[in-house]
Amino acid sequence: MSNETNTRTATPTASPLTAQGTQQPVMVKRIGKTTYRVKLHFSETSKETMTDKIKRLILNDCAKEFEQSEKIS
Repeated sequence: MSNETNTRTATPTASPLTAQGTQQPVMVKRIGKTTYRVKLHFSETSKETMTDKIKRLILNDCAKEFEQSEKIS
């Protein structure tokens, strides 16, 4: 059973990153007796998609792990 609840307060639009005056999406998660409410926001000037960013982060982590394994060998 999950304590996680996703609540979207923003109105879906064709271009959510450029929509002005809309509310930000909110994620609510309860851990024990503490409830965390996190507002999500995105850069309107970003040139990198979320997929591109995730790929870049994974590749950077893999490169760091490889470098560390080379030092051990």
